[in-house]
Amino acid sequence: MKAMILAAGKGERMRPLTLHTPKPLVPVAGVPLIEYHLRALARAGFTEVVINHAWLGQQIEEHLGDGAQLSLSIRYSAEGEPLETGGGIYKALPLLGDAPFALINGDIWTEYDFSRLPASLSGLAHLVLVDNPGHHGTGDFRLQAGQVKDADAVSPTLTYSGIAVLHPELFDGCQAGAFKLAPLFRQAMAKGLVSGEHFTGQWVDVGTLERLAEVERLLAERR
Repeated sequence: MKAMILAAGKGERMRPLTLHTPKPLVPVAGVPLIEYHLRALARAGFTEVVINHAWLGQQIEEHLGDGAQLSLSIRYSAEGEPLETGGGIYKALPLLGDAPFALINGDIWTEYDFSRLPASLSGLAHLVLVDNPGHHGTGDFRLQAGQVKDADAVSPTLTYSGIAVLHPELFDGCQAGAFKLAPLFRQAMAKGLVSGEHFTGQWVDVGTLERLAEVERLLAERR
């Protein structure tokens, strides 16, 4: 199974660090954020990775190269204009092939073991959900008997972790350009085509300087 890392965001909430450095290359305990994902993917047995980029993306290519130093083969999907999450994945589909692929948001840090991801799907997507963090208390979706459903007014919710397995058919009918991924999830959920799991280990959405400091603290505790 191939993997795709989403790395096209500008990281505006992490300025000034991201004024001259793309967010995936911001160091966390001395290691660029994206390298934690790449090393974890290699440990889990992945060999082929696609990375999309836009803001200062050439720096990502120059730093990681073809991935050989990490025992990976890395290919890049460069975006000349912001394509949102869905549009960025759609543009990269020719590099990902016809089989399900793992998807990882580049701006998270986690101890999730990517070898746990299912290599095949009975539907169109499998989402890894986490407990709602303080900055996103309302959550995104609910998990019911292994199926991910849209949130309702009464059921407990969980937050989408930014880790998933997607089937390319999820994007059937889409067109090139900028669009979000969440509406595609919800359309598939309505048809019962999205499975899920609840991960309770360490996970941080590294979207602000404060959360970057939180990851630094967690890594220091591990050392």
